[in-house]
Amino acid sequence: MKLLTIYAHPADTITNCGGTLARHAEAGDDVTALILTHGGRIHANRYAEEWRKETPDESVVSADLQAIIDHKKHELERAAEIVGIRTLITLDHDDTMATLHEDVIEQIAEHVAREQPDVVICDYPKNPVMTMDAHTAASAMALAGIARAGFYLQNLDGRPETAVKQVFLTSLQVTANDALSHYGMRNDCFIDITPVVDRKIAAMDCFASQGYAGLFARKLIESNNGEMGRLAGVNFAEGFVRLHSETHSLLGITDAARAADPLVRHVEYSRLSLREMFPVARG
Repeated sequence: MKLLTIYAHPADTITNCGGTLARHAEAGDDVTALILTHGGRIHANRYAEEWRKETPDESVVSADLQAIIDHKKHELERAAEIVGIRTLITLDHDDTMATLHEDVIEQIAEHVAREQPDVVICDYPKNPVMTMDAHTAASAMALAGIARAGFYLQNLDGRPETAVKQVFLTSLQVTANDALSHYGMRNDCFIDITPVVDRKIAAMDCFASQGYAGLFARKLIESNNGEMGRLAGVNFAEGFVRLHSETHSLLGITDAARAADPLVRHVEYSRLSLREMFPVARG
């Protein structure tokens, strides 16, 4: 199977679905990440914090935009290697982008057609009027690009149409795992990332310039992936919403559901402590 992630910023792929990608890479699946913006202006902790020092390091505070972009791209490359992303595609648009752009949609469509993914993963888009949110703009363009790739014709566009089998949306703010509490809107699919949580932590530790390394990486995974894991009945999970309904030959029950014991699942969920297992390096 081939997976393609489409996100706004360099670190988004890792924070949202890095564990899932690591599991697919281990299973032998082909993983490609498409990043729309260079991310040079967001989460610039390394540079902002240096300016606050009494004697800032000149090599840091004198960095121009290209130097910042190059540094973040190097962090992304290291993180991608850790989780098993085989191909990185960075479009390097400015990260102040907050509206839909036809040229970017066309770029996305061309990459979707070129990569021919079975599955695409991107952010769950918030209300489209929230144009200050680059994640919403990125997801809206991703969905438009997927649709456009589906309309390509070999005799008109020089490339065949692309049929993406499923789109998984991440970062849904609603975490309830039943169909009634929020009128049907919920994460309807969870991936157990407990076996690869060490790789997600190591990948997030690569993004030191954004302040993601160390305690933040562990706190984010403990709180976010830990809560998703509680709902899923495992230690750590990543939650998704499937864009398309699915068709099965028979009604089925997953292996995880068969193995679940409601009486003791809270004990297993509480077993691991990331801060003890993966302490932050000092010095």
